[in-house]
Amino acid sequence: AQSHDDGKDYKEPPPAPLFEPSELTSWSFYRAGIAEFVATFLFLYITILTVMGVNKSDSKCKTVGIQGIAWSFGGMIFALVYCTAGISGGHINPAVTFG
Repeated sequence: AQSHDDGKDYKEPPPAPLFEPSELTSWSFYRAGIAEFVATFLFLYITILTVMGVNKSDSKCKTVGIQGIAWSFGGMIFALVYCTAGISGGHINPAVTFG
């Protein structure tokens, strides 16, 4: 066994496990997943419907316009992050929460 010295004066910690099996038995894991999926669904549902409403209108003067679309995106992000921050971190992205 040969000792390999990289010139470091410290010992690197072992790598963290990629998956912790004990997480599957905790309710907070599932609660975070449910919160993230519901928040993502609501974000996409409201913002896409706002864009569809603007595009389907006969007159652009009768719709919320581009500023209304921006407000719907910003408002949904604000509300959903506020509601889910304590549960799952408020990422509004299940891949970030579980990755």
